[in-house]
Amino acid sequence: MLLNLFSVELWERFSFYGMQGILAYYMYYTVTDGGLGIDQGTALGIVGAYGGGVYLSTILGAWVADRLMGSEKVLFYSAILIMAGHLSLALLPGSAGLATGLILIGVGSGGLKANATSLVGTLYATDDNRRDAGFSIFYMGINIGGLIGPLVTGWLQVTWGFHIGFAAAAVGMGLGLVQYGLTRKNLPASAHAIPNPLPKAQYGRFGGVAVGAVVLIVAAVVLKLITAENLKWIIVAVVIVATVGYFAVILRNKTLTVPERSRVYSFMPLFLASAVFWSLFQQQFTVIALYADTRLDRSIFGWEMPPSWVTSINPVFIIVLAGVFAALWTKWGSRQPGTPVKFSVALVVMGLAYLTFIPFAGMAMVPLLAIVFILLLFTVAELMLSPVGLSLATKLAPAAFQTQMVALFFLSVSLGTAMSGVLAQWYDPSNETPYFLVIGLVSIVFGVALFVCKAPIKKLMAGVM
Repeated sequence: MLLNLFSVELWERFSFYGMQGILAYYMYYTVTDGGLGIDQGTALGIVGAYGGGVYLSTILGAWVADRLMGSEKVLFYSAILIMAGHLSLALLPGSAGLATGLILIGVGSGGLKANATSLVGTLYATDDNRRDAGFSIFYMGINIGGLIGPLVTGWLQVTWGFHIGFAAAAVGMGLGLVQYGLTRKNLPASAHAIPNPLPKAQYGRFGGVAVGAVVLIVAAVVLKLITAENLKWIIVAVVIVATVGYFAVILRNKTLTVPERSRVYSFMPLFLASAVFWSLFQQQFTVIALYADTRLDRSIFGWEMPPSWVTSINPVFIIVLAGVFAALWTKWGSRQPGTPVKFSVALVVMGLAYLTFIPFAGMAMVPLLAIVFILLLFTVAELMLSPVGLSLATKLAPAAFQTQMVALFFLSVSLGTAMSGVLAQWYDPSNETPYFLVIGLVSIVFGVALFVCKAPIKKLMAGVM
């Protein structure tokens, strides 16, 4: 069953990262170069806001799974939405295609991500030492897709244009959908369960809320209260409000036991650490995407590598190292470092990666090997936090909030991803040192602070590693 979910996530990530690898360039390249001619800063902000919106929509996908349909069905229908979104980007011209495609992909990806992760969690007992290793293997599937996707769409984009690249992403998601449709019946019975069914008497009330929310968003866009320029800030604000509300809803639930409530409290500082990490890591699609396009020497024996291919460097290292980390956690078993320590190391390494940009700040063109080394540090940090965080969310989750606790972890990714778009506005290619210095030091300080607090956090985790 792990192989089944591994394959589905691989193809979904192929389509997602394949599209995202060329998204910023599609927006800020001139119309004569096949793009939309959007202001560069606005384009990077939209990329961050879009990424934040994808992870924000995991709330909707998790809620529908836990209360209406179960994780398995939500995953299947979400995959259909994603494929439709990529087809919209490929076939519809201009801003209409961009908006339609990003909305469909955003909602679909949110539903798929939370529920695929939750389904992996059903394969292992909470105290199974193989759990983190299983999530690391699952995570490798994500990164195989993340490796191949930008290579294919990037090459197609420079050869045939952006819309052919987006079409390839649609084909990838289509393959994943077919594969999942043929094997979904083999998932365990728990994959079809609805942990906290919504009473039918409340369907009308929640349906009214959903319609009202859509009307409110449409009105805000029409009245220009939501614009391309302020979208990133709106996503950040919505995620913060959603996070506070989500923690409150979970903690106020009367079915929670004392250990479950304590574990939810322990998740709060780890949530913040995760958000800080992702605000740096997700700059691969904002600041580093611009860096690859304008600052990097991409010439290899006279051939110029597409800038989007830089997106595939991190997945290469993940594929090489994910098995190593999985084997390491399995070998150490109960002796492995606790989650707070893993998170703190991830933040420190991430900070060091940004400090590594500084020696190259004065160069006219930065050597390709420099970004390769920096992204190696990104990868080490990622493997210390991301699969571990996914696993942690399923371990700390109260019984009534299994999928929604995973969605709460993705809210930290949402907040960090949206912040990557916010931070991008302060990046100045002509004076890079202050930007990289401040961000690197802030990450290191957060990592050290988390390490100092590891004992009380571990106590709150109530027996969970």
